[in-house]
Amino acid sequence: MITRRGDITHVVVGDNKRIWLPDIGRFRAGPGRLMGLRCIHTHLHDEPLSDEDIADLVLLGLDLMVCIQVDENGIPGPISYAHILPPNSKKQGWQVSHVPDIGQVNADFKGLIHSIEDEIARTNRQKSLINKERAILVGVTDGAARDAWESLDELKALAVSNNLEVVDMVVQRIKQANPKFLIGKGRLTELVLRCLQTGSNLLIFDNELTPTQVRSLTDYTELKIIDRSQLILDIFANRAVTREGKIQVELAQLKYLLPRLATKNTAMSRLTGGIGGRGPGETKLEINRRRARERIARLNRDLVKIQKQRQERRRLRNLKGLPIVSIVGYTNAGKSTLLNALTHSHVGAGSRLFETLDPSSRRLRFPREREAIITDTVGFIRNLPESLMEAFASTLEELRDADLLLHVVDVSSLRMEEEMAAVEKVLGHLELKKIPVLSVFNKMDLVADSDGAALSKASQGVLISAIDKTTFQPLLLRIEEFLWSQRDMTMNESIPIHGLPCPDR
Repeated sequence: MITRRGDITHVVVGDNKRIWLPDIGRFRAGPGRLMGLRCIHTHLHDEPLSDEDIADLVLLGLDLMVCIQVDENGIPGPISYAHILPPNSKKQGWQVSHVPDIGQVNADFKGLIHSIEDEIARTNRQKSLINKERAILVGVTDGAARDAWESLDELKALAVSNNLEVVDMVVQRIKQANPKFLIGKGRLTELVLRCLQTGSNLLIFDNELTPTQVRSLTDYTELKIIDRSQLILDIFANRAVTREGKIQVELAQLKYLLPRLATKNTAMSRLTGGIGGRGPGETKLEINRRRARERIARLNRDLVKIQKQRQERRRLRNLKGLPIVSIVGYTNAGKSTLLNALTHSHVGAGSRLFETLDPSSRRLRFPREREAIITDTVGFIRNLPESLMEAFASTLEELRDADLLLHVVDVSSLRMEEEMAAVEKVLGHLELKKIPVLSVFNKMDLVADSDGAALSKASQGVLISAIDKTTFQPLLLRIEEFLWSQRDMTMNESIPIHGLPCPDR
């Protein structure tokens, strides 16, 4: 291993099959910069650079990978060398060159490497002038690529919502998942190269990664590796406002991270003991796990107290006899905007995923001097992690007391049907399908009038625009008709709203 000044940093001896490179760390740090080291090694079977050589070139970010072919008498012969290419190159991410012998090596390696780094830096500057963390999104599927791309588009929206810059998206079709890396080493090497070329340090997988896969991917690539669940948890952590919301998010994070706590060098873990303590004490990893479990237990106790307070508030609210309407729907469908418009409130609303985490309840007044309680809840999403469902169970308990659910649908979404199905799946998981549902097709201003009218008629729903209060009259009439007219019906009658029966009350 040789520096750009010609200093030798490492001498490694292998066998006739392979060599094992030492952990050389980050010799030169910085996005878009190469390691500053050249690896020069010999091959004893008259073969040029191998796939493993190229993988090491990319994974370590080396300036050059050089192979000298040696014959059976130890005489050096042909030389192969490879270097990565800047991102704008139309070729593959690296270039391999061959010369017959050392006397014909006539290349300005130092100038070549500087020009590659300058091109990478120039490309990165052109892509973004703001300081955002860059990420590459990865989807792995054994089914249709179209479904994987749709899910990846949603993952991109989540990443952008979390202030990340997405520089590339990749879908890999596989016959069988690699239990260690999920994808093959060849594609993983290409991803590392792409990260190097674009100055990215983050790979986000659309699939749920096991703790073993996270550790293996991190060790192999030296990049930050997260999956869809961890990205959603990070968004929730940034958006939680109330004490209950913060507790629920931290609880979900700890439950997610507990099985993933590990150290790279367990044999050299720091040992902790005290005077009079028996044995060497606990390893650092064991301490972290114990503290995480203690924190989870403490948060669960705090959450139980808050749940009791919430139940008492619900009991007092029910004593007043006011009917309850809850707004549900896919994330970013316009639920909070609708709540604000109906109740003249100022709940936080924005055009980004998971803008609302904490439930908000307001009084809804009708033209006939009647009142109801209307509640906004966290949005749903496809493939919502089970840990998040469990963490937000107390928040979603508000839905169980509802007399009517308003299912807000973004009628302008290209994946409207899939989003509606995802919401209905979550409602079924929460055992809420006995509560009547009224479909509210929002954002009618973004679609043709004929399309919106046909859709609302076919589904017995209501077409509105949450930013235009003049469209609310049909919605208010339907809500009022249900909440009061139906109370005088017999116990065995059913309500034809969205095809769901009215529960016995």
